[in-house]
Amino acid sequence: METNVFSEALIAWYHTKKRDLPWRKTKDPYKIWLSEVILQQTRVAQGSPYYEKFVENYPTIVDLASADEQEVLRLWQGLGYYSRVRNMHATAKIVVNDFDGVFPNTYAGLLKLKGIGPYTAAAIASFAFDEKVAVVDGNVYRVLARVFGVETDISSHEAKKVFGELANELISAESPSVYNQAIMEFGAIHCTPANPDCMFCVFAESCVANAKGMQAILPIKSKKVKVRNRFFDYFVIEQNGSFLMHQRPEGDIWTGLNDFYLVENEEKLLELDEINDDFLNKVLSKAIIKGYSESIKHILTHQRIEARFWHIVLNEEVTAPAGYEFYSLDEVEALPKPILIEKYLKGAWFSAKK
Repeated sequence: METNVFSEALIAWYHTKKRDLPWRKTKDPYKIWLSEVILQQTRVAQGSPYYEKFVENYPTIVDLASADEQEVLRLWQGLGYYSRVRNMHATAKIVVNDFDGVFPNTYAGLLKLKGIGPYTAAAIASFAFDEKVAVVDGNVYRVLARVFGVETDISSHEAKKVFGELANELISAESPSVYNQAIMEFGAIHCTPANPDCMFCVFAESCVANAKGMQAILPIKSKKVKVRNRFFDYFVIEQNGSFLMHQRPEGDIWTGLNDFYLVENEEKLLELDEINDDFLNKVLSKAIIKGYSESIKHILTHQRIEARFWHIVLNEEVTAPAGYEFYSLDEVEALPKPILIEKYLKGAWFSAKK
């Protein structure tokens, strides 16, 4: 298939089938960048309300850069992948401090910003500045692999070169922004991972995967993600109506978020008599165990967490260990927390205390 035939058919499809999404109505590189960060590994339906909240709270990159990190994390709560928002916040400060709040207007310039990789740089450069540089994400891999019969393993080092060169050959010189949005949209709602709509596809007659019945095979991805199992026993320690919490450290999946006193085990959830922890031993000698939750499962991309929450009420005051503080109910609700903690806090005993 000739490159111009592919791009013209794709753009024509896009003009009739595209979804009405708020970030498609702007050329502001900040808002485009914000939408791309939110939508990385997040469905549009889930990400759209977060985009609206961020634009409302931080309408410019200057507003985001000057925001308190805890407030930013709290607004992001529920999306997961918290490293994304921490990196975004850090990059906003760089743009404000080093570039006077103005994004570089080229792909090459954007790549120099910490936290902005090839895909995001291509998206901003094309959507905001109409630069002819192709985006290559999971949707693009899938569309190109199927339509052109590319059997290069997308998890291999070679894939970036093979798919990148093909994508840049195909991109429309006249409408790079529209083309990039079109191919991403086509992969998202038409050439989907499962059950692509091949019967009513604009490429039905030219698609290699359709001709050879390879839709379920392409794109080829051989690497499997190794999932780590983790077991969390959380101790919700209550003292005079306040609760012991701390901010998780750097290098953690939930860096900057707040949770309860935790005992982690690699094999299973523990019983109380199996826990060897000096602070907990001291606490339990001065407390009433009000109860414990059922096992709560929380699935992340590379981790499978099973957690249980023990509700402990102190009848004598204790000094909080280093890094921990007691917070009132209102303060607990205001703190940014992992969604696992949020799920527990919406349970029966906590809700009843409000």
